[in-house]
Amino acid sequence: MDKFIRYVLWFSAVFNLGGALMFAFPSSPAGKFAGLPTPVPVIYRILVALFVLLFGGAYAWLARQSNIDRPLLALGAIGKAGAFLVVFILWLLGEATGHGLLAVTGDLILAGSFTWWLLGSRENAPADMN
Repeated sequence: MDKFIRYVLWFSAVFNLGGALMFAFPSSPAGKFAGLPTPVPVIYRILVALFVLLFGGAYAWLARQSNIDRPLLALGAIGKAGAFLVVFILWLLGEATGHGLLAVTGDLILAGSFTWWLLGSRENAPADMN
């Protein structure tokens, strides 16, 4: 089970790198596919890209640890589910494209994977963690 989540974390790190590049360069083909608005002031592009990249770095760091830090993984699950929820609500309101919703579906799948591991690994957690 730990091997599974480590693969998921590495995938998530790469996924976040792609997302950071997309937010940094919204007029790129990936940004256009996701329906990101242009032009966007550089300060917003870079700050959003920085935070997405920081989470990606945290996932890579977590994948390399001997013990998976459960609260950090839970934060990642909440963040990824939240990103999907925001885009989903904006899509319902007509403020996001279907392609954008499709692009962020990866975050929903990753949030589910993180949550599945967190719930399934409780029996392997130290006694003070249960």
